[in-house]
Amino acid sequence: MKGIIVAGGLGTRLYPLTKVISKHLLPIYDKPMIYYPLSILMMADIKQILIITAPTDHGQYKRLLGNGTQLGCDFQYAVQNQPNGIAQAFIIGENFIGDDKVALILGDNFFYGIDLTSELQALTNMDGAYIFAYEVADPDRYGIVELDQNDKPISIEEKPNNPKSNYAITGLYFFDKDVITIAKNIQPSHRGEYEITDINKVYFQRNKLQVKKLDKTIIWFDMGTFQSLNDASQQASKWAARPSGPARPSPARPTRPKEDFQLGRAGSVGQDRW
Repeated sequence: MKGIIVAGGLGTRLYPLTKVISKHLLPIYDKPMIYYPLSILMMADIKQILIITAPTDHGQYKRLLGNGTQLGCDFQYAVQNQPNGIAQAFIIGENFIGDDKVALILGDNFFYGIDLTSELQALTNMDGAYIFAYEVADPDRYGIVELDQNDKPISIEEKPNNPKSNYAITGLYFFDKDVITIAKNIQPSHRGEYEITDINKVYFQRNKLQVKKLDKTIIWFDMGTFQSLNDASQQASKWAARPSGPARPSPARPTRPKEDFQLGRAGSVGQDRW
């Protein structure tokens, strides 16, 4: 399985900060935002990762992350010239994906949970599509999935005015190789974007969409607002204050402020081991 991090877009909700720097390079406590979604892919044991950026930010990501070899990974880069939607990432990454399955994560998504590693690694052998749902107070901001009493999907909507559910679809998706063909055949939405929700709908119509409902032992933030940036940074600082040990399982946890992000040891982020 291969991985894609989508780190493009304009980040308009975070103006004026994002007029001069990519949203996904903003600090979350003592690490750039993009380290957190990168951690999730590495927790899933995904080593080949394509990072898709806006044209103006391409060089910054390459300087920050390099080619990935010092982390035991292979990082490749591509540009999304216009913010035409998340689903376009599969077309941009067609040659990179090849005949493999692929996990896509949005560059502003923040996950933490003790049971995440085993859950993610099990998905490398999945078929169809697999997404995660998280209960939120403001469902009109997200793609929403409606679930039946057995947590099977009933309907999917993109940022509905009258949501049928409070379960947001998080920015972490697992797909089989059919996703490329599906992405090529969807049409732009009324927003003029190729929506990831439309890809999920195709898998749903084929009865090949699985949904995992995350409980509150998992922390998830969409770090696209000033409030969520602050909330994520506060959570990250709490991890940094804890002693090392099994109680701190996530490789995304931040280091102490005096420590730097070190790429000198394979499989390490800061002082953390993968």
